[in-house]
Amino acid sequence: MKLVLIHGQNHKGSSYHIGRLLAEQFSGNEIEEFFLPKDLEHFCVGCYACITDEEKCPFYQEKKKIMDKVEEADLLIFTTPTYCQRASAPMKTFMDLTFTYWMSHKPRRCMFSKKAIVISTAAGAGMKSATKEIQTMLFYWGVPYIREYGISVQAMNWDQVSDKKKRRIKQDMERLANRIARHQSPQVGFKTRFVFGLMRMMQKKGLGASAEDTEYWRANGWLDEKRPWSVLGEAD
Repeated sequence: MKLVLIHGQNHKGSSYHIGRLLAEQFSGNEIEEFFLPKDLEHFCVGCYACITDEEKCPFYQEKKKIMDKVEEADLLIFTTPTYCQRASAPMKTFMDLTFTYWMSHKPRRCMFSKKAIVISTAAGAGMKSATKEIQTMLFYWGVPYIREYGISVQAMNWDQVSDKKKRRIKQDMERLANRIARHQSPQVGFKTRFVFGLMRMMQKKGLGASAEDTEYWRANGWLDEKRPWSVLGEAD
């Protein structure tokens, strides 16, 4: 199994360590890690170049290094500290720069068979709202299996986290890894199918963001009977 971890910070804090604890439950697997903003330090400038041609994005090469690995992965692990009740600014920037992966634009077929975990920590509160933003992105990417884990560590860094809490976190990661392993082939649910259907209808009516988006859907056969979650894109 291939794992990709995307960390919403450069430093190796509590959320980073919890993400690694989870990844290490899957011993012998290929693990890739990216740190934000180190591996993608740009803000979306709103130029809309990616709508017509994604390679025209001024930050395309940096994004491609990450997203190529994301597309190859079986399990995605996102970690972020909770900053002001939300995900970190670098994580939000990553979401902005990858919005063409959403079902409203050019969703990737591979996303509809992936599993993803979103992890957030805080010294106090706010983990739920921090993970929700990333969960929303993953849903609109088409990822069918998404789980979140948030915990108040009551500390400013991993070294300050109590041994008792670290033991609890380790047990939580062991249980979470077991649940992930049991879901060998996650199934696309009704909500995803419904939203995909709405986006399909918009594309068919010429209400998408661009002619290039519509052509992308047509080339994949999604304006006809094929669906990205069906085996080899067959009719669903």
